[in-house]
Amino acid sequence: MNLEEVIKIANQIVSEKTGKPLSDIQQAVLKVTLQRETYQDIAKQFDCSEGNVRKVSAELWQIISEELGEKVTKSNFRSAIERWQNSNILNLAQDVVVSDSFNICEKERHPPDTPNSHQPNQQKSHPKQHPTPHQDLDEMPELGDFYNRNSELETLTTWILQQHYRLIALTGITGIGKTTLAVKLVQQIKDNFDYVIWRSLETSPTFAEFQADLVQFFSESQEQNSLKNTQKLLPLIKYLQKYRCLVILDDIHHLFSSGELAGKYKPGYEDYDCFLKQIEKLSHQSCLLLIGWEQPIKLAQLKSKKTSIPILQLTGLDIASAREILKDYGLTEIENWEKLIHCYQGNPLWLKSVASQIQELEENLIELLPDDTILLPEDLKDILQEISDRLSQSEKQTLSLLATKNQPISLAQLLETTETSPSDLLNTLQSLSRRSLIEKQENLYSLPPVVRKYSSSFFS
Repeated sequence: MNLEEVIKIANQIVSEKTGKPLSDIQQAVLKVTLQRETYQDIAKQFDCSEGNVRKVSAELWQIISEELGEKVTKSNFRSAIERWQNSNILNLAQDVVVSDSFNICEKERHPPDTPNSHQPNQQKSHPKQHPTPHQDLDEMPELGDFYNRNSELETLTTWILQQHYRLIALTGITGIGKTTLAVKLVQQIKDNFDYVIWRSLETSPTFAEFQADLVQFFSESQEQNSLKNTQKLLPLIKYLQKYRCLVILDDIHHLFSSGELAGKYKPGYEDYDCFLKQIEKLSHQSCLLLIGWEQPIKLAQLKSKKTSIPILQLTGLDIASAREILKDYGLTEIENWEKLIHCYQGNPLWLKSVASQIQELEENLIELLPDDTILLPEDLKDILQEISDRLSQSEKQTLSLLATKNQPISLAQLLETTETSPSDLLNTLQSLSRRSLIEKQENLYSLPPVVRKYSSSFFS
């Protein structure tokens, strides 16, 4: 079936279920699904966030799943629609006298009296080639600006292809470039695996939903590669043991509770912890790459003398790479460009935010402001607010305390100036460190300039 036919059938299904036809954004979701593209273009087209698009898509898959009586996802949507249509045709055939004028052929599966059934030559365009059945990268973003992360890229490649680590964590503060690095990695090493799967956990699927989604993909791939599939559906870990798989889980922090220390699962999401233990402890050749602002707090507990779970915590770009961002905004002539990079920790997203503001207002804006001025454009405030919303009360209090100190402070000094118990303070500092919100040098703690500015303004 071509794209128009599939959308027409989906519109019929949704209309029967909800009493309303597909909305424009729902139709756009179906189009990018069928064309193996991403949600980013939809977000731009409708001037909304990519998260809102994913929410619409999740609701749409739920509606179609309930109507079709099976779990429907991006990866199996087309085949589910075709099974539903063929089933309806077969049911119709049982109720009518089959004559020579009513044929169901392989090339045309249109039910009678549909417009396309009378215009077999209408669709002449060449559909976009789908990726191989063993690669489900629908949710992988397009590769953005890839600045000099060759060292980190080489490290991840070595961990996966040479040292065969089974569980790897890629972490760092928002905007630092984790997902971009992972996309570049997948592009380079995907052909070394039987299966490559990218999933975003932004919609916080339960483990049961996540497992059903991946198992469905494995089972469909088996059907496509064998004339008769007699195998029963297996638990997800069994497929990862049977095949060499690379599974990327992006935005894993959406599985964790807000208002808690970093990496504590939301109630009802503890099954992910059991799954990660299986990944690390059982024998297999697959690799699971976790990407997020924070990692499971129990990840460190899985380490032992015989096993290790490497964690790559991304830091800012080097001076040369970060300056490329300023060049893109025509800011290479400002005198304090190196200080600007330092203040924003070489964070690509943060630098783009402040560079855009400077470019729009005045190129010599930095020279006109006091030396200690830290700019916080509104979009950067929104980013920091999103981080703040995830913090525990003890973390906010500690950031507020550190923001009042002009110099780095020792643990002993912190203990003298806080009512927090030593044990709770250590846990808080460890959590803030995992979130990349504090800096530690020679046993002295301090805040990066942007975090200090935000903390003094909003936590005081």
